[in-house]
Amino acid sequence: MQKGMTITQFLIEKQRDFTSATGDFTALLNGVVVACKRIAGAVNKAGLIGVLGAEDSENVQGEVQKKLDVISNRYMIESLEWGGYLAGMASEEEETCYQIPDQYKKGRYLILFDPLDGSSNLDANISTGTIFSILKAPEGKPNIEDADFLQPGTEQVCAGYCMYGPATVMVLTTGQGVNAFTLDRDVGEFYLTEENIRIPEDTREFAINASNSRFWEPPVKRYIDECLAGTEGPRGENFNMRWVASMVAEIHRILSRGGIFMYPRDTKDPSKPGRLRLMYEANPMSMIIEQAGGASTTGRGRIMEVQPEGLHQRVPVILGSKNEVDRVTSYHNE
Repeated sequence: MQKGMTITQFLIEKQRDFTSATGDFTALLNGVVVACKRIAGAVNKAGLIGVLGAEDSENVQGEVQKKLDVISNRYMIESLEWGGYLAGMASEEEETCYQIPDQYKKGRYLILFDPLDGSSNLDANISTGTIFSILKAPEGKPNIEDADFLQPGTEQVCAGYCMYGPATVMVLTTGQGVNAFTLDRDVGEFYLTEENIRIPEDTREFAINASNSRFWEPPVKRYIDECLAGTEGPRGENFNMRWVASMVAEIHRILSRGGIFMYPRDTKDPSKPGRLRLMYEANPMSMIIEQAGGASTTGRGRIMEVQPEGLHQRVPVILGSKNEVDRVTSYHNE
């Protein structure tokens, strides 16, 4: 592919590789692009139009919603519900799946999304993003149910995110590598800026919320202690720690220069096996990481092989540069 082509041209060129393609998938992704442009505009102008801060409401997770969480969720639904390519949607902000209104044609795909990941960082002007995952819908069902979305990550046909930072960048995989597109705000188009992104297999950078260290399981504590020991420790290397508290920003850094991101299982709340949502965060990010040559695990197994049990299921997440992820996994296996 030629750098500098628009994301629409890129998708159409890829579509031509499949003689049976109907154009629905390309149209769906174009709908996602439109939604992300709208969200990017709202994030960029949030302070000017008075949409910073919290709503007087909580989402299904019991988390206080930011005003932009609600706006971003609405933009995703408005941009996607009418196109005729979706059978249903599921959002981290909604308790149950969203039915396509009867006046619109039903399509062949399902989409799950976290409309604004890292929204707690908005008031501090730190990067946030939208994460999405696309699945095939079951055939012949007039009405979609929550259970229809409960497919393992290996069934994803596409995963991506759009990061709203100093630049607005969309990262996308359809199972044939990972590509990045940067929004030219003057033109209003995403242009291809990075092709076939690859993550270095080795890294000396890790990201974890160290304030939870007293709750970590022994394998995670062992790994982090070895990193912190530096050249005097068993690894014989100095490591750097990063923590943004925005998964999109963490993953984008890993795609840019390598690293390992960890939100592992801990004992802080025994009722929760993990912090991050399998369907809206862990699965799509795992597909992106694996397509870029990295690895992704719960510590006990591959994330994308986990059989979902609910729309808002949480799992431990350890992903990034392959050799470091494999090391943490081996500590769990021991």
